[in-house]
Amino acid sequence: MRHADLPVVIQGGMGVGVSSWQLARTVSAAGQLGVVSGVALDTLLARRLQLGDPGGHLRRALAAFPAPQVAERVLDRYFRPEGLPPGRPFRPVPRLSLRPRPQAVELTVAANFVEVFLAKEGHGGVVGINYLEKIQLATPSSLYGAMLAGVDYVLMGAGLPTEIPGLLDALARHLPVELPVAVEGADAGERHTVRLDPRELLPAHPPLRRPRFLAVVSSASLAGYLARSERTRPDGFVVESATAGGHSARPRGRMALDEAGEPVYGERDALDLAKVAACGLPFWVAGGQAGPRPLALARAAGAVGVQVGSAFALCRESGMTGSLRQRLLQDAAAGVLAVRNDPAASPTGFPFKVAQLAGTVADPQVYAARARRCDLSYLRTPYRKPGGGVGFRCPAEPVDDFVRKGGSAEQADGSRCLCNGLTATIGLGQRGPGDHVEPPLVTIGQELEFLAGLRRRAGDDFSALDVLHHLLTQE
Repeated sequence: MRHADLPVVIQGGMGVGVSSWQLARTVSAAGQLGVVSGVALDTLLARRLQLGDPGGHLRRALAAFPAPQVAERVLDRYFRPEGLPPGRPFRPVPRLSLRPRPQAVELTVAANFVEVFLAKEGHGGVVGINYLEKIQLATPSSLYGAMLAGVDYVLMGAGLPTEIPGLLDALARHLPVELPVAVEGADAGERHTVRLDPRELLPAHPPLRRPRFLAVVSSASLAGYLARSERTRPDGFVVESATAGGHSARPRGRMALDEAGEPVYGERDALDLAKVAACGLPFWVAGGQAGPRPLALARAAGAVGVQVGSAFALCRESGMTGSLRQRLLQDAAAGVLAVRNDPAASPTGFPFKVAQLAGTVADPQVYAARARRCDLSYLRTPYRKPGGGVGFRCPAEPVDDFVRKGGSAEQADGSRCLCNGLTATIGLGQRGPGDHVEPPLVTIGQELEFLAGLRRRAGDDFSALDVLHHLLTQE
């Protein structure tokens, strides 16, 4: 790839749904890389359809789906023209599994198609989609749906995505694929996979264009490991520091916590951009890069440009609810916004940035009052049962259930349900009797100094185009 053909700015893929198709479309139409989040899109499509699909955008995208009978089944199952009455819970979607039911595969493929289709609609720019390696069970179906919509880039972090280049090659030709799935406690030589046969969805279809693949890594050593083999080599890297929002890598070596209970990062965790550049592949720098000076420094170090998340999470086109976005901006302006890199919050075991907002799951009282449940289940871990077979457990589920499945109460302590909390952050939290709605959980980066300059340029209610102008124009 020639650097001249590549975007300078990547708008980060922030889940669940914060990187909306509206945000990605705006950034892509402006000539940079807009990225939608690919996490939990099946739930988001199902819930938005149950709310009546305001504006008809989802139905317009489904009308373009290349397997009309699949789109019809999704609509029949979830679309409610009149919406849901107050207090009525959303109809659930099938949980991820090693052997997913056909309706689960269809919903996941269709949902990823819809999000990418809408992000690409009406312009000639490039669009990406971001996934988590941790959520392996959804990966084949999600990738295929995005590719059917013509996604240009796939980005993946939260693990080592060694299988993705080969998966993209096969799916572009509609070939059956099997993705190895990590199962805790599996015996040596024991192999578990999740499979997808595209021909069961589309009996005949022209070959698809293979998207470029960017691996999200936290160190030069990981970049070098992926780059050394043609089988695992991506088309480029996003190199992310520990200050970025969402999940971050654990510190190298033994985990140590500071007085606030946050992981301590040292010299071994610093990004060695010279070694990343030596891999010979394009790369972008992420984490605290929201300004013209960080962009200039990244490019001077050999990077194509930067990936920026938090500034876009706080812009007008963000999928975050307006009330939460304004609270973050107000607290940041007043100098009282705290963002904790919590080592226990995420069921994945990776540290996770949590904005300390009252009324959210970060609030100890809200956390204690919320009944534990694992009904969305994207971050469940497969494990080998003592008698054989594969079960699923999550440290954020009811503690007794987690312990019964071989987990520990210590591991469950402090674990937050990211699936429900992040879904509530975009206004799609599960509903209960009366006016009960799942409380949100908000993640954002720890370096928010960019807000002062952005406010001077555009005020508090800034747009994605304002963010791009801030990044690409010297003050």
